[in-house]
Amino acid sequence: MFLEKTIERNAALVHYAIELHQSGQIMPDTYVIDLDAVSSNASAMLKEADEQQIKLFFMTKQLGRNPIVSQELMNLGFEGAVAVDFREAETLNDFGIKLGHVGHLVQTPSRMIDQVVRMKPSWMTVYTVEKAKEINQACRKLGYTQNVLLRVIDHQDVLYQGQYGGIRLEDLPICMEQLLGLSHIRVSGLTSFPCFLYDANLEDFAPTINVQTMHAAKQLLEERYGLKIEQMNMPSATCSHSIKLIKASGGTHGEPGHGLLGTTPMHAVADLVERPAIVYVSEISHTLDQKSYCYGGGYYQRTLLKEAIIADSSGNLHTSKVHSPSLDSIDYHFELDGLYPVGHSVIMAFRTQIFVTRSVVAIVEGLSKNRPRLVGLYDSLGKPIKGAD
Repeated sequence: MFLEKTIERNAALVHYAIELHQSGQIMPDTYVIDLDAVSSNASAMLKEADEQQIKLFFMTKQLGRNPIVSQELMNLGFEGAVAVDFREAETLNDFGIKLGHVGHLVQTPSRMIDQVVRMKPSWMTVYTVEKAKEINQACRKLGYTQNVLLRVIDHQDVLYQGQYGGIRLEDLPICMEQLLGLSHIRVSGLTSFPCFLYDANLEDFAPTINVQTMHAAKQLLEERYGLKIEQMNMPSATCSHSIKLIKASGGTHGEPGHGLLGTTPMHAVADLVERPAIVYVSEISHTLDQKSYCYGGGYYQRTLLKEAIIADSSGNLHTSKVHSPSLDSIDYHFELDGLYPVGHSVIMAFRTQIFVTRSVVAIVEGLSKNRPRLVGLYDSLGKPIKGAD
């Protein structure tokens, strides 16, 4: 799926990734990110967002919190970055990247509240009155008022395991009685996740019921409490194609992550504006019983992974079916159909979350001008790899 689209729309990235591996500049278990393509994808999104009057915060977890990509996105005009967890907030702040949104999907730990508040994020999401009180106390000491988003949920909403949390719609009035008494936070927005999902029957993105929950909460807050809800933050599947849907659904903000890399589910089946901007590089490690095994380390369990390209030193390309590791196994290797020589390059393309892998990230630029070069190597959490210059 993604591999086919990558070959069709960004073959230069595939070939340069092979060159980097075969020249020894990168090792197996490396993601190669095309900075030119990311920049072009981001620019297209910003243009559409400006036309639709939608604000965008960019996500970095998918691309390994990378500082080069993050700075490029800030230079293009994004409102700031999304720190999905507290460690990402630390990393991005250390890079000098403006924090647009902190606390969603992971709440800021109690003993980090002071530190994160001093980073002056534009918005912080809270799931509980208790967390709001902690933020309020930290802001009082700084003489600063923090804008907060409430994550609101209802019983029928779409939620993923490991992401449960938020203020239930039925509990919102009780919570507001306490929140309105906090002097150094301002409840001025709402969020949920996921707000949109790809519908294979429609062959398009569609709103989830979570959006209805957000609007019910907005109506309550504005009509009963006289609040001005400035931000309706609607993340999930943000890309040029879905920005109109955010607008039509009453959203004010989107948060592209996979869209920047051209890896939303719809990008696998349709030629959207964004081009594929990432490949995964491995190497044949060994063979056994008519199977070949290449190095792992970058597997993500929600990956839509079906095929790989195997490249020899003469430039010949072969396609093989990939058997992903089972969910109860560590991804030491990927299994490929057929026998291939040890050391041959392997290229894959799939949806990933680099920050949960143990991979290296290689940033390349100049592919769009036919003058590619390797800019730098980083670990999966954005730190430069020593000796990689």
